[in-house]
Amino acid sequence: MLDHDMADTERFEEVIQRSVRQILLVPDPDSFLDWARAHLPEMLGLSGAQFGEVERRRLANLLGTAIWNATPQPSCAFQTRLMTPRPPEEPCSCGSGSRYGDCCGAFEDLPELSSDLVWEILLDELPEHGLRDALTLHAVPEPLLARIADRWLSQDRPKRAAALLEPLFAGSLEELDGEFEPSIDILCDAYDRLDHRRKKEAFLDRICNEGSRPLRAAAWQRRCTMAIDEGDFPAAASAFTAALRSDPDNPGTAILEITLLAAQHKDWIARERARFWLLRFRQVGFAHPGVLEFLTHAVEDPQEALVDSHSDALDPVLLDLHDWITLIQSRPLPVYRVEPSSAHAPGWLPGQLALFDDLDAPLPDGAAENAILGQSQDAPGPAQLRAPAAVRQHEAGWKAVFPAAKPDSTQLVPKEEVDLWSTPDWLDHLLANPALADSLDVLDDLATALYLHPESTLPWISHLLLRPLLERARAILDRTLPEDSPNHIPWSAPPNRPALRLLFRQYLCQIDEDEPHGAARTLERLLRLNPRDNHGVRAELMNHYLRDGQDELALALARRFPNDGLADLAYGEVLALYRLGRQDRARLVLTTAVRRLPRIPHYLTRKRIKRPRLAPAGTLPGVDDQAWMYREAMRDVWEAEPGILAWLRRLTA
Repeated sequence: MLDHDMADTERFEEVIQRSVRQILLVPDPDSFLDWARAHLPEMLGLSGAQFGEVERRRLANLLGTAIWNATPQPSCAFQTRLMTPRPPEEPCSCGSGSRYGDCCGAFEDLPELSSDLVWEILLDELPEHGLRDALTLHAVPEPLLARIADRWLSQDRPKRAAALLEPLFAGSLEELDGEFEPSIDILCDAYDRLDHRRKKEAFLDRICNEGSRPLRAAAWQRRCTMAIDEGDFPAAASAFTAALRSDPDNPGTAILEITLLAAQHKDWIARERARFWLLRFRQVGFAHPGVLEFLTHAVEDPQEALVDSHSDALDPVLLDLHDWITLIQSRPLPVYRVEPSSAHAPGWLPGQLALFDDLDAPLPDGAAENAILGQSQDAPGPAQLRAPAAVRQHEAGWKAVFPAAKPDSTQLVPKEEVDLWSTPDWLDHLLANPALADSLDVLDDLATALYLHPESTLPWISHLLLRPLLERARAILDRTLPEDSPNHIPWSAPPNRPALRLLFRQYLCQIDEDEPHGAARTLERLLRLNPRDNHGVRAELMNHYLRDGQDELALALARRFPNDGLADLAYGEVLALYRLGRQDRARLVLTTAVRRLPRIPHYLTRKRIKRPRLAPAGTLPGVDDQAWMYREAMRDVWEAEPGILAWLRRLTA
């Protein structure tokens, strides 16, 4: 009768909270029961249609008695004061008119409320001096000290929080069960605030080695989270495995696995693991609604599930932006005009000389030059994008409220420090104007803003905020300039830069989310639209072709940039020719490449080599750090080709 079936959990907890508050105000049992009979039926939703008036009062009387008996009283040194039962022959206090022994007194075994639940509510209601008194009397259950420490952390008092929790772990750890898991996290949070990194590491080491299984799981979970935040996914995976081994059915470990997979953008695996955990918890009878709801959501969309589960801790401005992005996804795409530009026509980069003579460098079958850049022999001159008139009008209003300047050159953020998120008045303007989503210029500004957000490294920001913006920009660009369009939009025309920068950002996003083939298609698109390749994407595209075994396309790309200053192009051509069996040609190309970039073979052919000092910015190609970076990027591909490193060593000795 007094279990949680009479109302949902939230309503029941609210009933207890308001009751405890009343007890603190008027610590008199008779007065409290009068209050309970007057208010609890309505709070519990006990309608007159379901229950008679006598029954409603009786239920309120019984529940009020149970709450009173479970509530520690500050006036009694935080001990409980049990109500004295009435004599059986007296009228029942519920007002039924029956004798107490025949009415409420007939319920001999009243269900007891959880003392921890009441204490949790009491701790939230006590003022600071009341907390101090309860702590002085050692009345607070030890597992609930974490709740007080968390309160102090929110008040920026980490030293007090740490001093409160440290004694819990001073003795033997084997006696501490899973109820102390929150204390581990909050103590670690306090150490972080105090910048006690070594102390935190020593604490986690001790828990991992000496703690009970639930505590070891909690400590390893913490270490996993720390590694995820640092982007060290191998260490995170190792910590997760240790947490799983410590407590295989711990719901926190299940949520952590989804977090780890989502952080690496392995969403399809995260969905399958969420499905596994759902089945597992149902088999063992675990029924925590929050965890099961999270896993159910993660089966559909792990990133969205993480956002929803952490919404209280996330920047509300980002949540508003997420709502706007969801709203604009159904908007039709605008069509930009493509106008002649005064920018210079595309061609070879300044100072380029051919690495080989054109007569001895036939293009491979099915891989014509135009396949890489999408240029027609009779293509029109350079063009520039022009937004529709309505979009330009919205852009004028946007520029009046958005404070950031455009990034310089091909950078992705401005050189000057810009604070966009502490007072984002521009967001109100954005939320009121969904049509701003039709502007490539505005989409570029929003992408820049997300790069500048303090939490920009969180994977969900990239997946749920940045990616939809980039996909919309790509869709606008593809509609304006289809794949078969002969136009190109050079970077030298300023109106084209937002579109090209957004396309480059999309490539970076695809790399982060482990989509190498999609990233390669984006690079090809970028090179078709901007043949001069101001972003230098030809190097990444060359390396992708070689990793993917597309040697013919690698040669076609190399021909577009002869005598390139990038090691990836010069030596990538050598590797492609060698793998295609054209070793004579590879030897000739290698000779010219070594003349321009002589340090590359030295770094490629050695099994071990010390990393050089970084050269100053603006240093000419050919220095040691360029050779080191090429080795780091591509030595495994060279090493996988039988005999080529020995051949390279012999020819460059």
